[in-house]
Amino acid sequence: MFTDDQFARFLEFGFVVVEGFFTVEECDSLRTRISEIIDEMDVPQHLLTEFSTQEKEQTEAQGNTDYFLSSGDKIRFFFEKGVFDSKGDFLLPKEKSLNKIGHALHARELAFKNLTFSPKVKEVAQKLDLKEPVIVQSMYIFKQPGIGGEVTPHQDATFLYTEPLGSITGFWIAIEDATEENGCLWFIPGSHKAGITRRMLRSPKGEQPLIKFMGQERNYPDDEFISAPVKKGGLILIHGQVVHKSALNTSDKSRHAYTFHIMESRDSHWSEENWLQPTPELPFSPLYT
Repeated sequence: MFTDDQFARFLEFGFVVVEGFFTVEECDSLRTRISEIIDEMDVPQHLLTEFSTQEKEQTEAQGNTDYFLSSGDKIRFFFEKGVFDSKGDFLLPKEKSLNKIGHALHARELAFKNLTFSPKVKEVAQKLDLKEPVIVQSMYIFKQPGIGGEVTPHQDATFLYTEPLGSITGFWIAIEDATEENGCLWFIPGSHKAGITRRMLRSPKGEQPLIKFMGQERNYPDDEFISAPVKKGGLILIHGQVVHKSALNTSDKSRHAYTFHIMESRDSHWSEENWLQPTPELPFSPLYT
């Protein structure tokens, strides 16, 4: 399923597309459950949070309440920009307003748990020579038609920092076809070898906003990126330091995806300054169980 050639491409380029990794039925089971979760969704109006990857907006939106920072062991809802009126009421149907749901689907929802801890995921982890991998977080991303927000160029290790670097791997699963038209991922091949220049940190207790950034993202020319379209059921394996992005979805088709991140916990330290922290209720879950 995950070949030696694909492993070699991952090491060289920092990402690899593995078509047909999950079945259509597995993808549909996640989408069905997400629809049920949305039907049951009840977010107090004062906690409605718009999600952005623009640094200033990110600091203002996610840094103003604890709703984002305390989501690591919960299932919480984050919305696209511009979907609420001045009173906080939805301008669009709620299922068309979501940016993502995170960050503990892998632990709190059986359908997501079964896929995340499936034998084929463990096989990839073993191929990567991960000795004690743990799941640190998971998200369902909607990339809504017409409004699905741009994800600016970034490295996952900016947000999920470990010492030493190189301990984070992302598993990105296409629940629908991801194309250049509906906002597929774009990567700079080989950029995982250049380290990181920016980190998102928890602010010291009592400070506002609750998150801050240290350092600056480099400027990346557009012509350095290559697109990574993938069919429904395909997996994109993402090195924690590879630079990637996705454009605003201006098409009439959504681009649903399920993604989770694995950390090699052997001889690796998770930073206490990361926004995401394990809790007594949900320590990071070992993959090989």
